Amino acid sequence: MAEKLTRRQIAEAATISAQAPRQLRNAPVDRTFELPGILYAATVGLFLGYVAIMGWGFAHPEMILPVAIFAIFIVAGFGVPAIWTRLAPDSPARAKSWSRFVAEGIDTATGPLDAKAASVQVVILPVLIFGWGVAVVSIAALAR
Repeated sequence: MAEKLTRRQIAEAATISAQAPRQLRNAPVDRTFELPGILYAATVGLFLGYVAIMGWGFAHPEMILPVAIFAIFIVAGFGVPAIWTRLAPDSPARAKSWSRFVAEGIDTATGPLDAKAASVQVVILPVLIFGWGVAVVSIAALAR
């Protein structure tokens, strides 16, 4: 709820200082998500593979532009965060290497996961989407 405060109440609660506060440097931020790059590459590859299969299976000159737009969005959707992780070069946080990922796993909001479980959680949706694309193109080819 909002509460109206008078100037007197604000003055009593405020800390007044004659000197301006000095600038405090923010703590480094971990922007890596702690996953190795190979998982991102696999995800991008599966999404682009889905777009390629759909573009090949339903090839038509009018589909060139939508397929290109989808591919650009996928690359941008993963490229911008990849650039974002490198914006603070003085940050000590780095993405885990695959060997470190296998050895340590990853901490999630629901608890720690080993590398196998975390990898499955990351790539399950792209694999299902890719499989769906293969199934749709196969069904369309059989129905013709």
